[in-house]
Amino acid sequence: MQFVDSVFQLRETLKGWRSAGLTIAFVPTMGNLHAGHLKLVEEARENADKVVVSIFVNPMQFGVGEDFETYPRTELEDNQKLRQTGADLLFQPTVTEVYASDAKTVVTVSGLSDMHCGLSRPGHFSGVATVVCKLFNMVQPDIALFGTKDFQQLAVIKTMVRDLNIPVGVIGVETVREASGLAMSSRNGYLTNEEKQIAPSLYQALCQAKAAVQMTDQPYSSIEQAAMTALTEAGFQPVYFSICRAEDLSKATPTDNNLVILAAAKLGKTRLIDNLAFSLN
Repeated sequence: MQFVDSVFQLRETLKGWRSAGLTIAFVPTMGNLHAGHLKLVEEARENADKVVVSIFVNPMQFGVGEDFETYPRTELEDNQKLRQTGADLLFQPTVTEVYASDAKTVVTVSGLSDMHCGLSRPGHFSGVATVVCKLFNMVQPDIALFGTKDFQQLAVIKTMVRDLNIPVGVIGVETVREASGLAMSSRNGYLTNEEKQIAPSLYQALCQAKAAVQMTDQPYSSIEQAAMTALTEAGFQPVYFSICRAEDLSKATPTDNNLVILAAAKLGKTRLIDNLAFSLN
């Protein structure tokens, strides 16, 4: 596996691959890699000749008081995992390599960025869209792979690619879960042993809400409120629990068919997100 930390080195390597007619898949990450990330790399290997992985903890997507400084950084372990999984190139730039000191351009996907996680994390999705747009310009991959655990993030990226005519195929890869059902996340490392016993309740609440949608005529608002109450009783501080249209993440109605239930909740100091997408017919 090759390692580069500058855009110049990256482009020189990729130019040779393209000249040889090779296709390129891209997996952008913030490091602290777990089985979910590695599944993205494995899927990338199946869909392209070469796989580029980036590790970049993006300061622009962290809000005031969030965990940018303490976000787990495990470069040596990540490097070893990527070699074992079969990545061809690791791109690990510095902040100054990605952002000019006087940068003035921000990419914002209106509407999608302002709901759900966007309400409690203002500016977060503009930070995501901006860095992903920049990385797409740097790597210029044929395809890029993202986990569906961050369902809203994936929707933002797909919309940005469509609206800006970026020639990248965006592929969503199913969430990897621990045996308990807890969605794998780099932030799971913040959980205490006691909190790790409670954390799977978030996924359980999603499954129960899905069953209620499928098997009862309860108003969606009642199902959402019951889930929020259950999460509070389990020890969470719920941020939101929303039954949405999968197409645009707006509030679902009983006539909608393709749904996704989005949830976010704090457990101690850790903010967890998860979702469950399904069709009624």
